[in-house]
Amino acid sequence: MNLKRLLLCLLSGYSFAVTPVSAYQELQPPHEYDQVSKELVEMLEGIHYNRPQIDDTISTKAFDYYIDAMDPTKSFFLQSDIDALETYRYEFDDALRNGDTQVAYTIYNLYLKRFEDRVKDLQANLPDMVKAFDYTIDESLNADPDNQHWATSQAELDDYWRKRLKNRALILKMNGEEEDKIVSVLERRYKNQLKQVDQTNAIDVFQIFANAVTAALDPHTSYFAPRASETFNINMSLSLEGIGAVLQMDDDYTKVVRLVPGGPAATQSELAPNDRIIAVGQGDEAMVDVVGMRLDDVVDMIRGERDTTVRLEITPSKGDTQTSKVINIVRKKVKLEDQSAKKEIVEVERGGETYKVGVISLPTFYSDFAAIQAGEKDYKSSTRDTKKLIEELRQEDISALILDLRNNGGGSLQEANALAGLFIPSGPTVQIRDQSGRVTPLGDSDPSITYSGPMAILVNRMSASASEIVAGALQDYGRALILGDQTFGKGTVQVLQELDKGQLKVTQAKFYRVSGESTQHKGVMPDIAFPSLIDKESVGESALDNPLPWDKIHETRYPVYWNMPAYLPILTPRHEARMAKDPNFIALNDQIDYFKQQVEKYKTISLNENTRIQQREENEQHELDRENTRLQALGLDPVTSVDDIEASEEDTYAKEASEILLDFIATNQMAQKQAEKQTAQN
Repeated sequence: MNLKRLLLCLLSGYSFAVTPVSAYQELQPPHEYDQVSKELVEMLEGIHYNRPQIDDTISTKAFDYYIDAMDPTKSFFLQSDIDALETYRYEFDDALRNGDTQVAYTIYNLYLKRFEDRVKDLQANLPDMVKAFDYTIDESLNADPDNQHWATSQAELDDYWRKRLKNRALILKMNGEEEDKIVSVLERRYKNQLKQVDQTNAIDVFQIFANAVTAALDPHTSYFAPRASETFNINMSLSLEGIGAVLQMDDDYTKVVRLVPGGPAATQSELAPNDRIIAVGQGDEAMVDVVGMRLDDVVDMIRGERDTTVRLEITPSKGDTQTSKVINIVRKKVKLEDQSAKKEIVEVERGGETYKVGVISLPTFYSDFAAIQAGEKDYKSSTRDTKKLIEELRQEDISALILDLRNNGGGSLQEANALAGLFIPSGPTVQIRDQSGRVTPLGDSDPSITYSGPMAILVNRMSASASEIVAGALQDYGRALILGDQTFGKGTVQVLQELDKGQLKVTQAKFYRVSGESTQHKGVMPDIAFPSLIDKESVGESALDNPLPWDKIHETRYPVYWNMPAYLPILTPRHEARMAKDPNFIALNDQIDYFKQQVEKYKTISLNENTRIQQREENEQHELDRENTRLQALGLDPVTSVDDIEASEEDTYAKEASEILLDFIATNQMAQKQAEKQTAQN
């Protein structure tokens, strides 16, 4: 859990005070946590992978993370506040080491004061402000956090808040809400935020402060106070119940990180990574605005009994990101079978013949530990299931195999090693380097091979951790072509350590490929790239704050079965030529280009209603034209509305991957014939 995810979970919409607060008491350090503070320093310096020294260098980073996590949109502090707080920049390390965390509470209480003053002012003036909004004026709101600065005056900050409020009111207005309803929704939002402030306690602030320090080390090292430890799974995700989505806080918003494979949200396909949830409704009940609400409270609202409906108002990450829409999702429990490996066959026509390519989709690396412990022989595991599916596909006389690891976020390391072993004899698949520099190779000890033929692995930006180990190993061994997009880049190992109060999740090791290259930060690069709608600037290890760097250690001994790079000068041009003619890829590339334009375009948001309506209509028309161009090229009937657009059931990526594999087979056969001819001549 990175710092902003944790802090915003606790702090969305809170404020601070140096002077006494009328409604809310200032918080003071809980002295029963003084020893925990000292323990944290000792443990971080002793067992973290980098063996860091908690000093002024760490302190200055921690100070920035602490301020940014409390006020990420620069909405409460003035520049003069930041200047005054600079005196504490180099005190965070000493505060943690000495067990005296007063500095954290001094800053927090100032924020509390600023927040209370702002929200009370909004509550008092909100109805009049909304009624006075003129949506015909040409003015805009900065929506690019990288270009946002601290206001230098109260008047400047007041104007920024007026524009933020106007933008939210305009979104509601464009969604058909009446003025009274708009006022009611916005009033409820700030009432909720004040309620959240009242629920924040001194231990919450200690946890935030401690994580400002851990975030200065890497994004995956975190401290969890006792309450946070108990609710960790809920805070981080909806687990395997509810809608099946992993959520985090992003500024004041609840953002979708990824979808659980086989879950309701993934199956329905209307929700996507980076979408923001701004309101939640139960069945036919009124929607509740959740902007600024604590993450665990939002999760509680989304969770519920199976077979009931939850309504989410979202601002989508793609297309018109300034207009919200409401989607309905029926809650289900995600069963292990829903995440199991699945097979299909892609048929490709070439030269009057039909070739079969087997595809095995693996959403996660799983193992039914409960069944194993119970002594059941027929327990489910990703390796056993994949092996069985391969054997079934071989009976179908497939020419090649695709292992689809798209959106596979990882899972059991043991399963990853065993699964890689299905395609190579016994040997190493990954190296693990600990904080002492000791390198331990891990791999598969089974010399048998389930499949030795041509194969490819499909990956994307959401393929992480164990997926990267398998893809990297089979790429290094020359056993598979890696197709798709650069993977996530999660190449670190965390362990949980018990403290006097709470737990520390600390990065203790790094993964390295058998070639010696780390999967950290860089991930696995594809041999042949496919276009992707996932923005690498906002998704992946490199998009997190302060990730550990990519590096390299000595390679281990391993054979190379096919020299895959030698085939790429032939395979890549053919792949690109097919994509240039394929209506699905043409539409996808157009969507990607258009989305990039919109990202730049909407760094500044117009607050003119006619302009926004025009933008929405242009976006919808472009989407409609793109889809009808695709349908026409495929010989299908056009649609008349964007609401009629349906996701294509054909997996364009798997089909193109099959084409690449058949090119590989043909090229390899030709090379063999030439080699045999040369041998005969000699």
